[in-house]
Amino acid sequence: MAHRKILIFSLSYFPVVGGAEVAVKELTDRITDFEFDMVTMRFNRSHPRFEKIGSINVYRIGGGLGYLSKIIFVPQAALFAMRRKYDFYWCIMTYMLFPAILARRAPYVLTLQDGDPFERIFNRWFILPFRPLLHYGIKHAIKIQAISTFLAKWAKRSDVEVIPNGVDVERFKNPGTKISGDKVTLITTSRLVEKNAVGDIIEAVKHMPENTELQILGGGPLEESLKSKTKNLKLENRVKFLGEISQADLPRYLHEADIFIRPSLSEGQGISFIEAMAAGLPVIATPVGGIPDFLKDGETGLFVEVKSPRLIAFQVHKILSDIVLRDRLIINAKRMVVARYDWNLIAQEMKSRVFDVV
Repeated sequence: MAHRKILIFSLSYFPVVGGAEVAVKELTDRITDFEFDMVTMRFNRSHPRFEKIGSINVYRIGGGLGYLSKIIFVPQAALFAMRRKYDFYWCIMTYMLFPAILARRAPYVLTLQDGDPFERIFNRWFILPFRPLLHYGIKHAIKIQAISTFLAKWAKRSDVEVIPNGVDVERFKNPGTKISGDKVTLITTSRLVEKNAVGDIIEAVKHMPENTELQILGGGPLEESLKSKTKNLKLENRVKFLGEISQADLPRYLHEADIFIRPSLSEGQGISFIEAMAAGLPVIATPVGGIPDFLKDGETGLFVEVKSPRLIAFQVHKILSDIVLRDRLIINAKRMVVARYDWNLIAQEMKSRVFDVV
């Protein structure tokens, strides 16, 4: 029997990488009895218009006009879908409902994977005229999957499948622990945008001992202002901006660090936290969005309130000074990740609970 064909609507894809892009690749690499095409935006002219990435035929369209490109992408993606035949569409994040609704050629699945808060997704002035269309799209999706219980509530439907993002447990596994007393390395893997609050970590460093270093992996629009903040605080020797790091190299950086920190202002789930846990790092986070699904304070990590640099410094000191606590956080988090967040398990859930029932 021929494999069913799925068209994925995603605003971005590799080499533009975030949690959603990683999730799509990990899932499609493991779900082998479907054929996957993707239509996505061509952010850079160096990106080919077509290439095969893993199991996905990736078609890039549009691009080159700044924010206007994102608006134009919607009808372009809908036209792409209308010219081809698919068994169903898979919309990655809320706004990808727009091309699926416009195409009207196949049923569609929605994955709620949004990292921004509800107000930003639904209440910005230029979205308000189209909000009824988003509500229509959510209501008529043949299946909705959310990566956290927090995001599942957005749909206001009783049949939402909560299936989180996961991690390649074997690839991130780290048999050792690094803290030696000579130098303490804090790490964050974050897009440098407001919601990830990287500036709060930088500010926290000034309240920590001189042997504490912060490594920032990732890029984004706030990079220059964060570098300026670092300079103003005279922390250039202790805060390192390492830029974009490939997924292949990420485990090595985590294995060389001691504590993972991201004091998010909002978070759909937060795959970076799961990766850090799999790598054997104690995690400091905020109790926002989908994070409480996996981080239990004092059991699998430590919480801080949002916008609390001094509290971040206090929790770092707590981990460094209490080896029993640190080991408990690491062991509990690793055990939880293996039991609930291995991509092999997640892919089985996604296939049986979502794709197979469409």
